Amino acid sequence: MSSIWSTTIRPGGKWSGTISRDRLIKFTALEAGANVSILLYNAKDLTERYNMPDTLKAQHTSHLTRGNVLMSDNGRSLVSIVEDGLGWHDPLCGYTTREFTDKKYGKTTYQELRNDWLHSGQENLAVELVRNGLGVRDLMPVVNLFSKVFCDELGNMKYAMDHCSAGASVTLRSDMDVLLVLSNTPNPLDPRTEFPSVPVLVEVLEAEAVQADDYCLNYRPENRRAYENTQEYYLLQGL
Repeated sequence: MSSIWSTTIRPGGKWSGTISRDRLIKFTALEAGANVSILLYNAKDLTERYNMPDTLKAQHTSHLTRGNVLMSDNGRSLVSIVEDGLGWHDPLCGYTTREFTDKKYGKTTYQELRNDWLHSGQENLAVELVRNGLGVRDLMPVVNLFSKVFCDELGNMKYAMDHCSAGASVTLRSDMDVLLVLSNTPNPLDPRTEFPSVPVLVEVLEAEAVQADDYCLNYRPENRRAYENTQEYYLLQGL
């Protein structure tokens, strides 16, 4: 597949952009221990966005991997996970805040350290939302790519330290025109006391048309309905 565009998101960095449907979005961890928090919106109607409860409930899961689709609050497929070298991504633990970051990693300021100050996920996401005509009230649950969080026998949530190795990758397919917002900041449950964010390569590539035997389409009956809802959305617009 030929690459259309790529960029490397530095540790603590952020990014947002509109990606047309039928593209592949590949994320590659350039070092071990990556975490990238992502938000997704319908680029043509920003009131429609990723719905975490419906995505997990419909697919009977508490984590995301190949075959899963990220559904919108209108029951459509925003993106599908078409390739996954890790087998587990965290949709539950959210993003870091300013208060959390200062307490865990030490207080830093832009005035003192310039671009080396420690960003929080909430601040990064909020800045990118404002750049796209949205605001803090449009924050919602994120998907933390590269992170595995599971429950032990007592029901305690645990972060898997060795889950993401250098070179690990996950690829999404855009099933709609999407606004993608991301923050390269730590998972809140990462136990490391030094700010652990690592550089992540993001590539947009050409994708083949979805075929009848597509793995994500057939992963669950609910996935097929989400795809059908998306197709109907574009059909009625003449697209």
